Amino acid sequence: MNDSRPGWQQLSLLVSGAVAERHCDALLAAGALAVTLSDAGDNPVLEPPPGETPLWEQVCLTGLFAGDCDRTDAWLQLAAALLPEPVPAARWSELGERPWNDLWREHFRPRHCGGRLWICPSWCDPPEPAAVNLLLDPGLAFGSGDHPTTALCLEWLAAEPPTGARVLDFGCGSGILAIAACLLGATRAVAVDIDPQALTATRANAQRNGITPEQLVVTEPATPDAGGYAVILANILANPLIELAPRIAALTAPGGRLCLSGILESQCAAVRDAYAPWFDFAPPTVRESWARLAGCKTR
Repeated sequence: MNDSRPGWQQLSLLVSGAVAERHCDALLAAGALAVTLSDAGDNPVLEPPPGETPLWEQVCLTGLFAGDCDRTDAWLQLAAALLPEPVPAARWSELGERPWNDLWREHFRPRHCGGRLWICPSWCDPPEPAAVNLLLDPGLAFGSGDHPTTALCLEWLAAEPPTGARVLDFGCGSGILAIAACLLGATRAVAVDIDPQALTATRANAQRNGITPEQLVVTEPATPDAGGYAVILANILANPLIELAPRIAALTAPGGRLCLSGILESQCAAVRDAYAPWFDFAPPTVRESWARLAGCKTR
């Protein structure tokens, strides 16, 4: 039976903090458009350290689904994603006709990425007006700064600002990394992606942050200008990163820095080996089973 409804639906689960991330992933696998976490008890975590996820003892996870989603099908997909564990106590509820952006505004808040860098939705006042505040609204392209892979890259940029550097963002999504690089002092950045929606989102987000087309060039991967980039960022997936290793190496200037993410911890060795002919890497930084590899071109 298809429970087709207008507006939006949400599925709420009550889980322990220790398994919250796994259940978040399962809700997304079941078709949730977004997942939010809130304290199910009375132990608020008001400002966790940069890059850390608040882990309450009991967490309420809420997955947002389209109004016409099939609840039975979503439930079966959730159960499959959690195997061999059972689905915890859960309930469906309806939100009615509410704009997507209004729903996001309830949950998307400023995020500190380390150093002077903050990611702020346009409807919020920056917590530190004098900091580097990147204005970003949720949209169709991947990259709001919340996912561990994006957060790991932003923290690397905040710790090692690309002052005066030419930067390439390979697989730019929303443009968040390229725009952050510009705000942190890059003289010029190039953002590339195979998804036309990503290119559109990047241009819009650049304009929102006062970044000119001369500062940030947005283009398809086949057309970035010649190499010599002092910093290259690639937050994609392990297999494309491995395939792109010779090309990314050719685009990197001697002594240039490389930041790779979108990699599971178990994939680190294979990705590192693909780049070993050209780069030396620091030990990987791991969060929630995702990893960041940062290195320097030495050969």
